[in-house]
Amino acid sequence: MITVERKDSFHLKISRVLQEETSHRLDLFLFVPGELGLNEHVISEDAFYYSGIHVKRTYYSDKHHLPLVLSRLASRGKLSTEQYRLSLSLYAYQYVVALERATQSLLDTARKVKKAEGEERDESGEPSAEESKGRDEESRETLSDPTSVGLEERLEELCELAQGILRRLRRNRPGEDNLLKYYANIDNYLSWFTEQRLLALLAHLPRGRNYRAIRERLLEIVQAESEYRDQEEYNASRVTRDPTRMSNKMRLLRRLIEYPVTLKQKSQELGGAEQKAVKGLATGLVMIFVSLGLLQARDAWGNITALFVLAMAVLYAMREVFKDDLRNTLWRWLRKGRPKWRRQYFDATSNAMVGRQLEWFDYKRFSKLDEQIQRVRQRNVAQREEVVLHYRSSSRMSPTRFLSGYEQTRETLSFDLSQLTRLMDKGSHHVYRLKDGQVTRESVEKRHLLNLVVREEVAHAEPILQRWKIVMSRSRIVDVVKVHQEGGEKRTADKEALAKEALAKEALAKEALNLHRI
Repeated sequence: MITVERKDSFHLKISRVLQEETSHRLDLFLFVPGELGLNEHVISEDAFYYSGIHVKRTYYSDKHHLPLVLSRLASRGKLSTEQYRLSLSLYAYQYVVALERATQSLLDTARKVKKAEGEERDESGEPSAEESKGRDEESRETLSDPTSVGLEERLEELCELAQGILRRLRRNRPGEDNLLKYYANIDNYLSWFTEQRLLALLAHLPRGRNYRAIRERLLEIVQAESEYRDQEEYNASRVTRDPTRMSNKMRLLRRLIEYPVTLKQKSQELGGAEQKAVKGLATGLVMIFVSLGLLQARDAWGNITALFVLAMAVLYAMREVFKDDLRNTLWRWLRKGRPKWRRQYFDATSNAMVGRQLEWFDYKRFSKLDEQIQRVRQRNVAQREEVVLHYRSSSRMSPTRFLSGYEQTRETLSFDLSQLTRLMDKGSHHVYRLKDGQVTRESVEKRHLLNLVVREEVAHAEPILQRWKIVMSRSRIVDVVKVHQEGGEKRTADKEALAKEALAKEALAKEALNLHRI
């Protein structure tokens, strides 16, 4: 399943988990409003690709306790030190990714609840205690996800899961110095990161007595983690007092955690030798016609005359004009539909190549898109002038060369839209509203609606198609909303079967761990 979310002000983060199949194909179609004036002359395909698209792949396991089981076996001398570092890093990385996603969803819900409560107070004045309680409950029911429980219950569940994961990590503290340094770095970062995400939730949590209990629970966890780091002496006092130094240290620890589980990449632009061959062929063809023209001119005028010199000048001028045109035409014809870049993935420890990926990026016309994409886009008359940016990747992985126990990878594709902001208007305008008999003036900024259509194809499975609406202004990405999804039924059934199999394997792994303990 593919998820699209806002990473920061101008970056979209597109994530997906690549299953055990060896071949995958991903298509991204970004529909940009025509009023921005985007075309290949404003931002070339190569410039957008190199500065706007960044891909990262990491190991992934849906057997969430397997990395921790392997790290415990390594701490007992059953596995190597490198395996301990890899397993513990993967356990920590998957926890960090899950906590980021969960807290971001809760933050969005909390902001919506606060906004709804603020609008209700503005309309009806300061409510009584009973009214406030009733409205809090109503806001939680209407604004929360209909498939989930209320905000307070979701926060409680998050606290339980976070504490449980940290307890399992700290239950088996290694005694060897060579393992303890890896454990201390990971434990230090996870404690600080958990504290930061919970503090962010506290800062945006709605006010009111309905959230008093969960607020106290979050404060209790935050204080406990801070005291735990002080007790373990993970950070010097000068680092703790300086937020900048603390943040920089934790950023370094995050990189140390990600390094063993992130696949190394080597990118190569394709067609270099072909481009040289096309250039030579175009020059040779043009020179053949120029030489024939010179021979005909010499036969016609004989000696060197003014007409002969003029004919030579015309022929050489035509050579300069048609040489570039012929070369560009041959190059477009030769490279049409073929990949432009190749990316190779290597294991960070063994340096063994574990997969390859071919990539395309170009401008498309709406009429040239296939029927599936046109149907999902559902474009109307007002959007005929849209410019379509198309990115495609086709990858083939080799699970047999992965780390032992891991047959999946998690791909994170960062899409930088800051280049589009330069084409947007700087100014804002005012909107007048009539409120309670008074005319109010509000300043608003101009926003643009972009559409992102995603298609994921996996061997022997129905493709998944999604459409996301991206609301964007010159200063930031305002909102990202999924509005359409189809396909993937067979893959869902297969995923459920794999989940049951994973639970069985996890039970066996736990049993093996208990045997080692005995």
